[in-house]
Amino acid sequence: MFAITVLTEDGHRHVRANAGKLAELVNRLGGQGDRFLVMQRIPDLPEVFVQVWHEDGGDYVLEHRDGAPDRHFHTVLDRPEPMITAMTRWACLEEEWDSGLNWTPLDLGLPEPPPPLELDEDERKQLDARVREVIVGGYETRAQLTEIAQEYLVSGDRRPVSPEQARRLVDRMWLEQVEEQASWKGETDPERLSRAFTALEATGITARENFTCCRTCGQAEIREAGSPDARGYVYFHGQCTDSAAAGHGLALLYSGFDGSSDTTASIGREIVAALRETGLSVEWNGDPRQTMTVVPLDWRKRLIG
Repeated sequence: MFAITVLTEDGHRHVRANAGKLAELVNRLGGQGDRFLVMQRIPDLPEVFVQVWHEDGGDYVLEHRDGAPDRHFHTVLDRPEPMITAMTRWACLEEEWDSGLNWTPLDLGLPEPPPPLELDEDERKQLDARVREVIVGGYETRAQLTEIAQEYLVSGDRRPVSPEQARRLVDRMWLEQVEEQASWKGETDPERLSRAFTALEATGITARENFTCCRTCGQAEIREAGSPDARGYVYFHGQCTDSAAAGHGLALLYSGFDGSSDTTASIGREIVAALRETGLSVEWNGDPRQTMTVVPLDWRKRLIG
């Protein structure tokens, strides 16, 4: 698997796609609703990407950008094979991955810098704190964070943060987190959690991370989130993520789908066993009516984007 995320026109995100999946996504391009894709690094870096456009009957347009506006290029190809080769080499971090193709600079002009944020000290602290909280949570993309920053201080007709101001703020704080996580070594607790959830999913328990915004929405949607024959579920919602990121441990919601306390207790024991197998600690007294908590928990969630 490559350390990339591929975004397709239909809105799907393919995280850590391998060479076969990347070739499949490129080869299928052309039809309505599936004419382009964007490939980003993990973690996503602002203005670093490769993207492809292809419509049935036309050429393939391949672009890549490496940060600054003067590092944006494109080329036109009549078939996908050399393009897939170049994209695979980019995903593998190969030097001179772009050799052999006829690249032309793509001059889109310099964007106008946004005006400074006109916020008082309290508003600025609130906005920075919220963006930082969600970044540390680790599940949102840069685009989602930009929307959060833009909407957070909206009141009536007052919209004090423009899309470009939000993007600049998010990109600065995002890169700070990318720099911080570069020093992390080995498997982190959120990665252990993901490993446990993957194992539970394989046993017929629907397991979802950062699922919906709150318990009410989670309970309403979890039945349809997994396999129709799942025996039960475990998840945590966005408010649980915020609490974990703040150092308060992680509450997990769980149950059996048949509604019986015996099944729920059994599901609970399986969840505890899976978490402990990865090295995590769990507080739970065995009562199916009680929430279980993963604690202590060192919440270092590596960004994807």
